[in-house]
Amino acid sequence: MNILVLNSGSSSIKFQVVKTDQDLIARDGDRCLAKGQVERIGSLALVHFQATGRPPLKEDAPLRDYRCALDRIVRWVISPESGIEGIKSMADIHIIGHRVVHGGEKFRSSTVINAEVLEGIEDCIELAPLHNPANIRGIRAAAEVFGRGVPQVAVFDTSFHATMPETAYLYGIPYHLYRRYKIRRYGFHGTSHRYLAYRYRVLKNIPKEKVDIITLHLGNGCSACAIKGGGSVNTSMGFTPLEGMVMGTRAGDVDVSVIEYLAHKEGLSLPDMITMLNKQSGLLGLSGLTSDMRELLEEEKDNGDRRATLAIDVFCASARRRIGSYLAEMGGADALVFSGGIGENSPAIRKRICAGLEALGIELDAARNTALKGGQTGEVSTKASRVKILVIPTNEELLIARDAFRAVAGLPQPTFSPRKTRRT
Repeated sequence: MNILVLNSGSSSIKFQVVKTDQDLIARDGDRCLAKGQVERIGSLALVHFQATGRPPLKEDAPLRDYRCALDRIVRWVISPESGIEGIKSMADIHIIGHRVVHGGEKFRSSTVINAEVLEGIEDCIELAPLHNPANIRGIRAAAEVFGRGVPQVAVFDTSFHATMPETAYLYGIPYHLYRRYKIRRYGFHGTSHRYLAYRYRVLKNIPKEKVDIITLHLGNGCSACAIKGGGSVNTSMGFTPLEGMVMGTRAGDVDVSVIEYLAHKEGLSLPDMITMLNKQSGLLGLSGLTSDMRELLEEEKDNGDRRATLAIDVFCASARRRIGSYLAEMGGADALVFSGGIGENSPAIRKRICAGLEALGIELDAARNTALKGGQTGEVSTKASRVKILVIPTNEELLIARDAFRAVAGLPQPTFSPRKTRRT
């Protein structure tokens, strides 16, 4: 079956067309037929499409809303110009899978979208005001373009972390506030962390219950996940994606008293403070230069910029703290897995994060680390390292396509019942 996977952002739609079914899933033979994105929806949009094995298409197009953007994607997908194998008309797109950022406590697995599910996603808008509205616009645009005959499935970023114990997801605030408002750590990037756990067990040929690893999704947004027995037992992002590690423009963990203090000193409103912590902090705020790790590494190398170095060092220290705390919480791990744009493509950052962790059994092989190219899967630890270090490119779209197929086919979704960690 051909699954159209959509990731709808505030002014963009990313997509993949994935061929999958029960037999292909069993053989790990799913295939990406095409991918692309439309950016700057609402103005002169930037369009970038590519079918596997064919030259890319890049163009500008006036696309005023999500429906127009999705219509442009679909017209290209079914056109002879794309040359996508097995797709000649809209009837050849069988299911639409959507990345939905927040499912709250209601959605613990992927589900076929109907009026009740859509209402539930809308109820989570107050938990993810920057993300869920865009996801909903993508769902409604797909319904307009394809009609009600093509099933749609929601795959939630938060669902993989639904297995976290109370000791991991509860904050130290009055318990009645959790009961009343569901204030807790939800975690995000769940589909990515879940894919890394899946790919690790395939590489090692072990059952899901034997997967005890720490995964690092490092990009503009960053998160770490402690995975024990194949399920999430802790993760760095919290009630929102702002909590946790230092990121491209997000501050990560900050003493909440800083918000009141700065609001008073700078005359800022609460919304102003949240904007600053989300969009003006992290690597960008620390360096005063950029949120792009590649540019910071170049500034450090070419110009010896002190604040570029400072931003990189704070970023790496933030990741190291998560690794150390999760090793303690899990009672050890078999592997540390790097992924995401930075984790997959930057040997320098992997080296700096692992530096000093030898006492915890993490030893990076400098030559293997440097030799591994972006987009490749490989092991970069020394033979003596007790905790193996791997680089695994993430593929969230594949799991969204698989979940969409299973949901529509009425097949059970993957379940996760992690073994208890040492602390619980």
